[in-house]
Amino acid sequence: MNAPTTLAQDFKVRDLSLAELGRKRITMAEEEMPGLMSIRAKYAPLKPLAGVRLTGSLHMTKETAVLLETLGHLGASVRWASCNIFSTSDDAAAAVAAAGTPVFAWKGETLEEYWDLALDAITFTLPDGTLTGPELVVDDGGDVTLLIHKGYELENGSDWVNTPSDNHEVKVIKDLLKKVAVERPGFWTRVVKDWRGVSEETTTGVHRLYQMMEAGKLLVPAINVNDSVTKSKFDNLYGCRESLADGIKRATDLMIAGKVAVVCGYGDVGKGSAHSLRGLGARVIVTEIDPINALQAAMEGFQVTTVEDTLGLGDIYVTTTGNKDIITLEHMQAMKHNALVCNIGHFDNEIQMDRLNTAEGVVKLNIKPQVDHYTFANGKSLYILAEGRLVNLGCANGHPAFVMSNSFSNQTLAQIDLWKNKDAYEKTVYRLPKKLDEEVAALHLEQIGVKLTKLTPAQAEYLGVPVEGPYKPEHYRY
Repeated sequence: MNAPTTLAQDFKVRDLSLAELGRKRITMAEEEMPGLMSIRAKYAPLKPLAGVRLTGSLHMTKETAVLLETLGHLGASVRWASCNIFSTSDDAAAAVAAAGTPVFAWKGETLEEYWDLALDAITFTLPDGTLTGPELVVDDGGDVTLLIHKGYELENGSDWVNTPSDNHEVKVIKDLLKKVAVERPGFWTRVVKDWRGVSEETTTGVHRLYQMMEAGKLLVPAINVNDSVTKSKFDNLYGCRESLADGIKRATDLMIAGKVAVVCGYGDVGKGSAHSLRGLGARVIVTEIDPINALQAAMEGFQVTTVEDTLGLGDIYVTTTGNKDIITLEHMQAMKHNALVCNIGHFDNEIQMDRLNTAEGVVKLNIKPQVDHYTFANGKSLYILAEGRLVNLGCANGHPAFVMSNSFSNQTLAQIDLWKNKDAYEKTVYRLPKKLDEEVAALHLEQIGVKLTKLTPAQAEYLGVPVEGPYKPEHYRY
């Protein structure tokens, strides 16, 4: 394996020689991202983020390159890291670095490297040499938000770093914070002083934001991008419908038709995953805790039961929930011989990977990157993809560019809004207004040949909506 490139320039990537390939792939992605490119063209001359220090922690793919370069065109000073140890496209990272944006990411980071790189992305140097942090954050999963909050709490008397850690990653975070406390006293207080807002990309990170808000610990205004309709109903649903099967296929070449697939969770990600596998001929079983989602799955023709009832039957298991301990060590020990287990939720704790990796008598054989074969003491085996992390990004390239254009259009508009209204927002969690959601959708219609019907003034009056929208109330469920 090549060592990551760490030159005098302000970036850390795997191999800078991949930049030419990465730039070609980024250009291809731009052509499939009409919404984001329209926003770039509209706002670049206005520079609404001029001089803003902006940190991003989001999968460093070619699509994300289009996002972060758009933010740069809007005037921001951008530093970027990935939000997953396996999700970086090394060619895209190299292209971004070669073009002058500080990026700190490579595919296959250790946890220690991952959190060090997050700190690199957070750290800005002022003209007088003072180390400080971002004024705005684009987050995916909430790791940058978490690190800043925990660092600030440590400088204000928290003893969290000295408490027992329930997994290795938590220990890594605590060790990093202890190191920063020694090397950069007062750093997190300086960061928080200038930090004005965060926009969060995914369900798991949004949950973290609401938890902090309800506990009275949220330090800045936050915009929940995930629950924009043009994100959750497109990225989460249609994106997963294509990228889940892509990840499984690239990793294993498995014939999905005829297999029994168990999809844990039937939210938007679960819906896309279930339909992805059924579309390739699998018999799909869904597990759920929520009676509404369970009823939805049943009405779509899926069998709904518990994980326990599928053991010995399921060939493929996919977790999609954003919760922990969905598939336990005991579940894996009872699965069908050579069952395939993977996750498309944000973190790796949906599958009990720590317990599996330390279980007595378990033998792990790496087949190829992000494909591992585990054999138990009784001779039964199973396959784990992407070490229990995001299979679509660990084993493939994630969602297609077109659907990511929807999500990243929302992220860009959220960043503009956070900065424009930085003195008006309170320390709570907001959502983008319906009108912006509709505008983001409209930006993508021409490319796929959609022609909208236009309301007449009489029809608009009859419905009680403006001719140009918004057409639905904020509470409408699509």
